[in-house]
Amino acid sequence: MILVTGATGDVGGEVVRQLVASGETVRALARDPVKAAKLGPAVEVVRGDLLQPETLTAALVGAEKLFLMAAAEDLPAVAQHAIPAAKHAGVRHVVLLSSSTILTEPMVTIGKWHLAAEQHLEASGLAWTMLRPGNFASNALRWAPTIKAQGAVYGTAGDGKSAPIDPYDIASVAAKALTTPGHEGKRYVLTSEELLTMAEQVDVIGAALGKPLRLIDVPEAGARAGMLKSGMNEVLVDALVELMTSVRGGGGALHTTTVREVTGVAPRTFATWVRAHLSAFA
Repeated sequence: MILVTGATGDVGGEVVRQLVASGETVRALARDPVKAAKLGPAVEVVRGDLLQPETLTAALVGAEKLFLMAAAEDLPAVAQHAIPAAKHAGVRHVVLLSSSTILTEPMVTIGKWHLAAEQHLEASGLAWTMLRPGNFASNALRWAPTIKAQGAVYGTAGDGKSAPIDPYDIASVAAKALTTPGHEGKRYVLTSEELLTMAEQVDVIGAALGKPLRLIDVPEAGARAGMLKSGMNEVLVDALVELMTSVRGGGGALHTTTVREVTGVAPRTFATWVRAHLSAFA
């Protein structure tokens, strides 16, 4: 039995689909079981919340492996109580969705949150695999409203580059780590194999839509004000602005061949991801 957290999201949902397709017995932890019903009848859904330790007992019964992920700002607290609960329940191997922000110099706050979770897991005595993806291709979905309304994207990345990875590829590595031997004690930095500026990503979306899009540079102070106005908490906003500064200075310019090495298949390109999600931008 493999327990998957975050199962209604992009990565967790794809982990579930790939595990089910390979014949594994899968249980999904969900705050809202109704929302998780889309995972299909082959998946056992258990109500629970990683921030409420008392809800995890039933979900962990009989689970031998765990795919653990949580919002970055919650991850240290989640790891602190979810990992001991998993160990107590008899889980043998935990695959943690961490982040390549751990590798920024100096380390940004988001990296510190993920590193704290890694340290909890490593100290637990359980077998572990750390997945450290970089920029998600799906982060581009946040541009969809202004692309639709104005034919424009507002951003602060400047000429900073990243190698946006399709959540499908993150899930493929997770599924391999959960179902095949040899991944214990590994830290996998996961990216696509192409480095793109924000402007280049916007151009890819425009080409797929068949129309030019504008990229409008936003000062970091303006980006911060916009995030606060949207209702995001100040701690997370400060961490995201710090990350934007790092990316602008070249902190995101990392790419690896790890997806290909682990899965035997080249990671999907950003253009491939865009074509698969084009309706979100149209």
